[in-house]
This record gives sequence, structure tokens and C-alpha cells, in this order.
Amino acid sequence: MDFDLRNLRYFVTVAEELHFGRAAARLHIAQPALSRRIRALENELKTPLFVRDRRTTVLTPAGEQLLADARDLLAAAEAVHRRVTAAAAAKPVLTIGFMPGIVVTPAVRALARQRPDIDVRLLRTSWHDQVAVLHDGRVDVGIVRLPVDQRGLAVRPLFTEPRVVMLPAGHRLAGKESVPVAELAGEHLLQDPDAVPEWRDIARELRRGDRAEVPPVYSVEEKLELVAAGAGISVLPLSTAKFYTRPDVVGVPVEDIGPNHVCLAWLETRRSDPVDAFLGVADCLVP
Repeated sequence: MDFDLRNLRYFVTVAEELHFGRAAARLHIAQPALSRRIRALENELKTPLFVRDRRTTVLTPAGEQLLADARDLLAAAEAVHRRVTAAAAAKPVLTIGFMPGIVVTPAVRALARQRPDIDVRLLRTSWHDQVAVLHDGRVDVGIVRLPVDQRGLAVRPLFTEPRVVMLPAGHRLAGKESVPVAELAGEHLLQDPDAVPEWRDIARELRRGDRAEVPPVYSVEEKLELVAAGAGISVLPLSTAKFYTRPDVVGVPVEDIGPNHVCLAWLETRRSDPVDAFLGVADCLVP
């Protein structure tokens, strides 16, 4: 089946807004035209994607499935466009993804000295998309923080760094030089427990089965806002904690939590001369 990508983009916007009027305004098109586009997509798929009346618009099960897949499909299409454009450019293009707290400048400068013919671009990533941007082509090489799903990737270790627990400034542990993880057993962790298995193994809320259901917290900024508000704690790499210094949040080293591993990653099937050139200067990233 051949999808009209414009109709898919329109569908995603309506699915995000759950309101045809707001979606039309966001897309800068007339609402009747948007409705026709959605009907055309529903006819193409032979199933309704929304249930709508005068007051509400909700996704059908088919619509929920399409939304889950459409964003990846659109991102892949955009990545193809970027790669074709880059191939036609006068200079080869290298896009580098990097996680918060990691300073890429030394390696970029070294690459510029050695290979001025390469057009270097940067994309800041986060915990939830640092691998996705490699697979969909938004970046050519990523500086990632483990753990990640390494299927289809080549991964080269760079360095490790300690992790600290982020606490509200007035927290009972905020003045400590360091804390054992056992001291955090009664705290609420504002991230996936699998990211901090040492905490997960002793967490009281997990043992009791009363861990509160909260929306995913992806960005460091979101985590720190919630920490400052007293909603829980977060465990971050030391460099990230230093980068996001703020007076109402304190980072305290944790004595018995393993370090964060920083690695280079690229697709095994998409290694190129610009990627090789960056790998050659990547040691500049090691603190």
C-alpha cells in the first residue's frame, strides 16, 4: 500500500490535538480540507481512525495503532530526504548525536582541522531517542549513554563516569558527602527502575507494589523540576548533573551504584568516510 505522507502528517497532528479545529490551525489549512484528508486516509485503510462528535474526538484502536507507527514512518521518510540531500551536497555531511552533559566541541574542532571538507552538524538527544535517531537516519554517529538496545549497532566504549542522586535542596540527605543506595530505598525514583537496578532491588515502593503510575519523564529539565518540587529523586551521570546546576537541587554521590558508560554508536550497515573520520578524533571526548 502506498501512503500519502501528507495525509499521515495531517493524521498525526489531529491525533495529537484530538481536535480538528486546533489541528487545522496548527497546520495552517482550512478545517473542511483537513477533514477531507482524514476521510481519504480512512478510505485508503478501509477503517475509521477517529470517533468524533460535536464535543469530542478520540482515536479508534486502529487509529492508536497507526499513531504508534506513523511517527517512525514519517521520521524515516524525513531521514531519506536528508540523506539524499546530503549526497547531493558539495560537501559530505556528518550529523552527530550527543546526550546531555557531554561536550562535543573538542572532537568537532579536531575534525574540522583534519577534515575541513566535512560539514558537521549536531543533534541533542535524550534517553528515549538516542538510538532511534541512529536507526531513522537523523544522525550518522551517536555519543550514547548505556544501557541501549545494541541490535544493529556497532558500539565503541569511550569512558565511564560516576552517577549522583539529585535531591531537593532541603532534603535530609542533601548535605551528605555521599550516600549508600540503601538510604534511598524509601524514595520515589523519577525514571525507569531498570536504569538504576541497585535501587530497584531494594526499593520499598516496588516491594509493596504501590509504585505510583506517572507519565514518562524524558528530559533532564523535567526530572529536575520534579525533584525540586519534592516529587521524587533522579539518578544522573555526574557531568549531566554539573551541566544543569540549579540552587534548589543538590547532587550527592551514591557509593554503591555503578558508573554510567559513555560510548560511540553507529549503524553497522551505514558506516561511511565521515563516520570513520569522526571515530579517528573521538578520543578528544574522553575527560
